[in-house]
Order: sequence, then C-alpha cells, then structure tokens
Amino acid sequence: MFDIKWIRDNPDAFDKGLVSRGMEAASVDLIKLDSKRREAQTRLQNLQQLRNSNSKAIGIAKQNGKDLTHLLSEIEMLKEKFHACEEEERVARELLNSALSVYPNIPSSEVPVGTSAIDNIEIRRWGNKKSEIGSTISKHYEIGEAMELMDFRKAAKISGSRFVVLYGDLALLERALSSFMLDLHTREHGYLEVAPPLLVRENTAYGTGNLPKFKDDLFKTKDDYWLIPTAEMPLTNLVAGEISNFEELPLRYVAYTQCFRAEAGAAGRDTRGMIRQHQFGKVELVSIVSSDESGAEHERMTSCAEEVLKRLDLPFRTMLLSSGDMGFSACKTYDIEVWLPGEENFREISSCSNCGDFQARRMNARYKRKEIKGTEFLHTLNGSALAVGRTLIAVLENYQNPDGSVTIPEILRERMGGKERIK
Repeated sequence: MFDIKWIRDNPDAFDKGLVSRGMEAASVDLIKLDSKRREAQTRLQNLQQLRNSNSKAIGIAKQNGKDLTHLLSEIEMLKEKFHACEEEERVARELLNSALSVYPNIPSSEVPVGTSAIDNIEIRRWGNKKSEIGSTISKHYEIGEAMELMDFRKAAKISGSRFVVLYGDLALLERALSSFMLDLHTREHGYLEVAPPLLVRENTAYGTGNLPKFKDDLFKTKDDYWLIPTAEMPLTNLVAGEISNFEELPLRYVAYTQCFRAEAGAAGRDTRGMIRQHQFGKVELVSIVSSDESGAEHERMTSCAEEVLKRLDLPFRTMLLSSGDMGFSACKTYDIEVWLPGEENFREISSCSNCGDFQARRMNARYKRKEIKGTEFLHTLNGSALAVGRTLIAVLENYQNPDGSVTIPEILRERMGGKERIK
C-alpha cells in the first residue's frame, strides 16, 4: 500500500516504478480520487465546525432565555447534511484505498529494469556439479517411483493432480530436511521458531498483499478463511496493528508449515513430479526491522537461506530479480536457484524479498524510537529457507548413484537413523 501524499509529491517516481513493472502510469487517476476524498473531508470538517458553533449558540440562548426554535431547526438540517457528507467521505476514502491496493511495490534503485526472468542478474554461484552420478541421469520422480517410495497415482485418487504420497525413507528424508533447517535457523541464525495457524482471515491475507489481486491463487473455505500459501502471511501479521519498541527490533521468526496454492496460472507447467504442488512443506523466515536496517537484513536473510544449501553441498546460484519478475509486495528480491541434474537446469528453491514499508502500511504496523516524536512504519522481509519439497528433489537428483540408490547428505544421516543410502 502506498502513502497517497508520497504519490502527490512524487508522481513521476511512482509512475516510473509502475512502468518498470510493465504497468501503465496511474498517478493522475489516483490523485483525482484523492482530491475527491480531500474535498469531502474539508466539507465534513466545515460542517462539524458549524455544528459546534450552533451548539455554543444554543447554550448562550438558553442562558439568556431566548427562543431556540430557529437554532434547533438549523442544527437538525446540519445533522442531515453532516451524515450525508460523512457517507460521501467514506465512499471516496474506500474508492481511493481500493484503487491503491492493487498496485505493486515500487522497485528499489538497485533492481534491474526488465520484463521477465530473462533480465535477472546472476550475483554469485556456489558449489560444483557432482561427477559421480553416472551417464544416465534420472529425474526425481523417476528415482522416487523406482524405489516405490513416491506415489502420484494414489495421491491423485485421494486428492487429484499436483499431490504426492511419500513413504518410508522419503517421508523420513522430508522430515529430516525440515528439522535440520529449523535447527540451523534457530540455533545458529537467531530466529525464533513459531507454530502459526494455517487458516487466516481476509485482513491477514490483505496485509501481506495476497488480497485482493491474487485471490485466484489461494484456497478459501466456506467459512471465509484462507489457507496460507506461505508462512510469511501469519508471521508478518504478528505485528499487524501494533506499535513495537525500537529497542525490540529486529524481530526474526521462522516456521515450518504446510503451504497451499491453487496454481491457477500454472496450467500445463511442471505437471510431472513435485516441482509445483497444491500442498507442500516450507521453512519460512520473516524479519521485522526498522527502516534503516532492511537493506542489511535482506543480505543477512539471503545468506541464511544459502547456508542451508552449502551444508547440504548442493550447487546453486543467486539471482537479483528484474522489475518485471518480482513479487507484488517486494521492492527487491533475490532468488536462490538450485542445480537439478535431471532437468540440466537451475530451479528456484528460495525467494528472499525486502518489502520495505509496503506491507506495514497495509497492516498499520509501526515502531517508536524513544528520541523521536511519533511513530514510523516497520520494514518487513521474508524468505524461503527452504522449500522442503524442492530441497528433497535436489537431494534425490544430485545424490543419485548409477545403481539407482541415493546417497544421504552427511549432515542428515543422524536424523535418518544413521543410514548412508536410500535404496
């Protein structure tokens, strides 16, 4: 959400940011809506002042024993005008807020201008592609189905497409990965573990920018709850409507949850395997910081996500997303892409975003410094660390052996009961 005053003062910067995201300039239309709201607000204030003056006049007339008929009649007329003007101001305010709510965050100055992922910039690359896999490289679902530990047919019978059932050592591997990630982030990276609700109210989804624009990507219950597409939604909303003390910042949260996505725009994409599912597990990082710390926190959060892949010895590259490839609420995003030998390609496994004060304005989440009068909007950041299903995919494909078995990364073996291979 934007501060309309900032748009009035910086219309060119606002329009330039929208254009860089492939949208049309919108400052003129928004400023017109704001003018109507301000005009109604001024009329309302003038009527209130007139009502106050008449109320005082009634008091004086009573003291002097004068006839009140005319004044009472005028107050009754003002009351009707006031209620009508109050409704006019409410409608104008809601129209403006509704219009503002559909515009994405403005990219920061470091973000390359582009139209799609083609314009993303590689920042760094880590790790070496494993040479011991052999000449025949299988995809993750071929490995899992050959082991009879990954079942898409029965998942489809139970739930439909884009679901999977994992058995035995693959179910254990998924659990080992999530617990490893949680332990790393809580014990070494200073995040507080949270177990949040998976169903949220509409205002919660609105606060993170998922509503109203992306309602088709979410699942909704008949009781008007929304299933979370990521733990970012409940974790970020922990500070919604609150005023935090500057001394308490930064707040760093981590959660492992199931996530639910309708994948409405993914028809025909990644239909085989576990890459794009309606339900998947993810470890999510969220940071709540002051306005002058979000840039440094973004780099820190990204390094925390990268560390997971380093400990698992999985090759990856980190990309700075272009303006045309960023998410709705982000002003700057790094995508971490893991190497998948089965696809001979890098695939996104984490997205770490700095949202600035964009989400905080929607949630009215603020903080207060002792030495400064008033409050400031918080800055929010979020990042996957990591998507557990895609990490399982990366382990299967990068650690596959010519005999069809999969070597378990050394750091996970204790959590896998001491096993060295899945056969």
